[in-house]
Amino acid sequence: MPSPVRTIPYVNLAAQWESEREDLLPVVERVLASGTYIGGTDVDEFEAKAAELCQAKYCVALNSGTDALVCGLLALGVGRGDEVITPPNSFVASTASIVHIGAKPVFVDVLDDQNIDPEKIESAITPRTKAIMPVHLTGRMAKMDEVMEIAERHGIPVIEDAAQSIGATYKGRMSGSVGKLGCFSTHPLKNLNACGDGGFVVTSDESVANLIRRLRNHGLVDRNSVERFGYVSRMDAIQAAVLNWRIDQLPKVIQRRQHLARLYDSILDRKHVFTASRDANITDTFHTYVIQVDRRDELQSHLAADGVSTAIHYPIPIHLQPAAAKLGFRAGDFPVVESQAKRILSLPINQFLSDEEVIFIAETVNAYFRETS
Repeated sequence: MPSPVRTIPYVNLAAQWESEREDLLPVVERVLASGTYIGGTDVDEFEAKAAELCQAKYCVALNSGTDALVCGLLALGVGRGDEVITPPNSFVASTASIVHIGAKPVFVDVLDDQNIDPEKIESAITPRTKAIMPVHLTGRMAKMDEVMEIAERHGIPVIEDAAQSIGATYKGRMSGSVGKLGCFSTHPLKNLNACGDGGFVVTSDESVANLIRRLRNHGLVDRNSVERFGYVSRMDAIQAAVLNWRIDQLPKVIQRRQHLARLYDSILDRKHVFTASRDANITDTFHTYVIQVDRRDELQSHLAADGVSTAIHYPIPIHLQPAAAKLGFRAGDFPVVESQAKRILSLPINQFLSDEEVIFIAETVNAYFRETS
């Protein structure tokens, strides 16, 4: 087989670095020269910027999105024997955070946009339900008005897993600002990305923010006093400094991804390719651009042969993972999630793609179905 004419990567962190190198090298050098590597003004500045962006009063910077979920759940009082309602089609960290604190994930199915189905939540509530955790998958927020109505009626707090949805909105409200707290990741693959692991929690509840601040730093109240045992989950100053620069670029990143998504939307053949309908109430930030198709694996191979790298988020639902065997769920329990897992394919949508590359990808998808139908 001849080599493909072009190679289109799924992500392009090398291109990001080349575009930012002259700006970020002095930032990193300044932090290293300061001698302040943990905490300090860079972390304080990032927390202020992230809180403002997310329309929250407080932000607590942490060392991963997973720890954001763990600390967020603990701050809500969720613990051993409690239940947390969540979908099973997220990255495994969503469920792992629940399991790690001794609670039980209670899964419910999703809608065609891959986000939690609010109509499935109420029947999953029991006296042990201590939180509802929707996951804003792909950069698109769940139907939060419906989720909040159920939660408020039952007096259950909502923790938003907003790892993929920085900057997204639902009916004018920012991702992470609707529930009791919102948890974000700044992993290198996210739209707002650090140069390593990172995460943060936003909330407008001062007591929740203060508890998470203590949890991230061994539980220390001051240098010599521990109120409760905590963790080491601090964001380092270099990551905070990088994020302080990149958060100012985020509007342009989102706008570019939205433009590329519209380009895909205008070209892909709807007879063969399903994407979630665009909703005027939702500002989608397109962390991923996910299509749902028959013969997904064959299409992925066809694209690879033409030099196009793609991804699947996620081919095995969490309730069917070996680690979840003791949770009591079986194949067939969540038919929408399980059907989507066989059909979903994430096309490249990083902001360094050219329009011509997106057109080529979309037309290659269309050509595959023309040739095989």
